[in-house]
Amino acid sequence: MTSTMIPPVSPTAPAPAAAPAALPAILGTYKRQAPLFVKGEGVYMIDDAGKRYLDFVAGIAVTSLGHADPGVMNALQESIATGLIHTSNLYRTAPGEALAQWLVDHSFASSVFFSNSGAEANEGAFKFARRWARSTPHEAKHEIIAVRGSFHGRLPGTLAATDRPAYRLPFRPLMGGVTIVERDLDELRVVLDAETTAAVIVEPIQGEGGVRVVDPEFLRGLRALTKERDVLLILDEIQCGLGRTGSFFAYEQLGFEPDMLTIAKPLANGLPIGAILVNDKVARTMQPGDHGTTFGGGPLLAHVAHHVVQRLSDPALLQHVREVGAWFGEQLQGIAERTGAVRAIRGKGLMWGMDVHEPAAAIIGRAFDRGLLMVSAGEHTLRFLPPLVISQAELASGLEILEASIKG
Repeated sequence: MTSTMIPPVSPTAPAPAAAPAALPAILGTYKRQAPLFVKGEGVYMIDDAGKRYLDFVAGIAVTSLGHADPGVMNALQESIATGLIHTSNLYRTAPGEALAQWLVDHSFASSVFFSNSGAEANEGAFKFARRWARSTPHEAKHEIIAVRGSFHGRLPGTLAATDRPAYRLPFRPLMGGVTIVERDLDELRVVLDAETTAAVIVEPIQGEGGVRVVDPEFLRGLRALTKERDVLLILDEIQCGLGRTGSFFAYEQLGFEPDMLTIAKPLANGLPIGAILVNDKVARTMQPGDHGTTFGGGPLLAHVAHHVVQRLSDPALLQHVREVGAWFGEQLQGIAERTGAVRAIRGKGLMWGMDVHEPAAAIIGRAFDRGLLMVSAGEHTLRFLPPLVISQAELASGLEILEASIKG
């Protein structure tokens, strides 16, 4: 029998290289909280240990009717029972046509295009603007203008229109023909050239940009300027629309209509669907093959969204949003006065931002431990986006946790 001698390890020999740490199965583009969420009930999310968390995030302004809403669950079951979950857009379906007609009947729009997300809706709106521009006498008309503080998405075109340097820098060069300018009418009068500018895009309330309510007089002046220069106005209501500010569309409070409007987040209370609403002059320039989507506006999504928009447009719900939203803002101001740790408060309806002295992430972490879910809008801004069906008592419970978390 032979034996194999194992040579002794030299005390000076380098240690074997450690195996690289295993990567998570889901690509690490988010820093997710540790608990595993397994259930939702109303305005609460529940983890696998049974701990309940009051939800002041609503999936980032998505689950406006809360979790496990009976009406939404019933609409899902109705659609699934047909067996027709997907057809592609090669064929007509009743749910898609019904949803589009409802949106046309309740807005300025003459036509609707369905997408899968808000970023895709904005990308599509940029394409539609350039397609419309080709119908004008100006061959060089193609530029898209966004304003300071904007966030319109993370796809190539929308990232170019998003005023977040940290989001933009790793992906330069960005799509050309897109410029960000100050929220200033005098500057816009210089930049908006009738021969080169196709559209301006703006959020009535800048969500990711710090929950900044854009001055209505500025927006009205911008609408007048775009009409004067034959430039399209795109309103991005992906976060602030569909009841969040106390009216179904935020533009209803401004006294004018846009040429295009993009919506998404709460449209199906968590199912992925967005939409571009367009007026007649834009719709008439679009031809078969100019744009497309495989999944957008499929029958299951459209059926649920049709239920959701009828709920979110209910005058009683919108009044509730206005009333509890005003009360919520007053309570935030009270917290600011009592703690001395707040620089500013901004918002409308159930969309609020609070600028704090310490990093927002620290307060969010302490609130999480106490059972309150919050999200930031910048390094020093807390953002509050609870479900629109939340009660004043539930808001008060969350405010108690918020104040305790600000104090330490």
